[in-house]
Amino acid sequence: MRHDRFRSAVSPLRRDLAAQPAVLPPATLPSVDSLIAALRPEEPVHCLRPAVIAEAAAGFVASFPGDVLYAVKCNPEPAVLRAVWAGGVRHFDCASTAEVTLVRQMFPDAAIHFMHPVKARAAIRAAYATQGVRDFVLDSADELAKILQETGAPDDLGLFVRLALPPGGAVYDLSGKFGAAPEQAAELLRAVRPHAARVGLCFHVGSQCMDPAAWTRALALAGTVIAQAGVVVEVIDVGGGFPVRYPDLTPPPLADFMTAIATGFAALNLPGTRMWAEPGRALVAAGGSVVVQVQLRRGDALYLNDGVYGSLSDAGAPGFRFPARPLRRGDAPLAEFTLFGPTCDSVDRLRHTLALPADIAEGDWIEIGQLGAYGACLRTAFNGFDRARIAEVRDRPLLETTTRLAHVA
Repeated sequence: MRHDRFRSAVSPLRRDLAAQPAVLPPATLPSVDSLIAALRPEEPVHCLRPAVIAEAAAGFVASFPGDVLYAVKCNPEPAVLRAVWAGGVRHFDCASTAEVTLVRQMFPDAAIHFMHPVKARAAIRAAYATQGVRDFVLDSADELAKILQETGAPDDLGLFVRLALPPGGAVYDLSGKFGAAPEQAAELLRAVRPHAARVGLCFHVGSQCMDPAAWTRALALAGTVIAQAGVVVEVIDVGGGFPVRYPDLTPPPLADFMTAIATGFAALNLPGTRMWAEPGRALVAAGGSVVVQVQLRRGDALYLNDGVYGSLSDAGAPGFRFPARPLRRGDAPLAEFTLFGPTCDSVDRLRHTLALPADIAEGDWIEIGQLGAYGACLRTAFNGFDRARIAEVRDRPLLETTTRLAHVA
């Protein structure tokens, strides 16, 4: 009996999931080690830990004083969505027709929010008329006009203005593409108020933001914009960006971020206004890893069967460092290796070296962790290397065990 299944780059968004239950299925194998022993795979394997994802989601839901919207773009794999649901998340931040359709098929009762500030007209029509979406984000008067035209300007819309923030201290700065300047945002709030059953103001401090005070500052700016607009706002959406641990990054505790948000929100004195958040990475990063195989060793360079055109995109130009371990035992000293992916492009290499046993060789497997966020969903089909396996396991995230495993690898 097989414990895995094949998938291509974006296959979750192409499946008919109407019949799939919105419950967390049991993991199929006790550990990554047992999976490798059973399958001895020659293609990358995405190892999902649904229990870990459900645990992180439940913790965030319990901590945040408002509604939690999972950012589907972070990982749309159905097993991940079921785990997020099992953790208590009932709201979903979607950015495309495909994501909206996927969530609605899996969870008919979910609250879906179309949080992309620029949408195709057909996407607006389908979301409103077919999938029951009522909340739409915008950051321009032109986008507002599109939404009103394509929905027929009904009286049940939720319209949310995206506020631009100045560049901050996030690993990924998201201030350059979307968002209205404060004066324009105030004008848009006044423009949407007559057309909306509920009005919201949203922002995003940037991905993997390590500074809790970034949310306090953003909320203060949001309060200034609301006061300038002079309209009632039912929702303030504090966005995503909540960080997770990587080998070279240890963020403050989640409680520090929640305290900063609560403090900033209380200072606005907006009774009756509700808060939303859009976590992605914080819910799912620890719940996924990828197992790769060494296809060739050449000196201190290793050629793997996955790379930056696959699930290791963030290890390329962005330079994320991920925890890793060899999936074999031994007592060889560690050495630094440069890692290349399988494609013919020289850009297909990890930005940083990785410490691995000095005798690592062709055929050895390596597990790379913290890839539940922006790992499998960024796979491409470049050079035809788009196939990977996916399996569910029950062991703990790699980052929790890296120190111990480094002594026994």
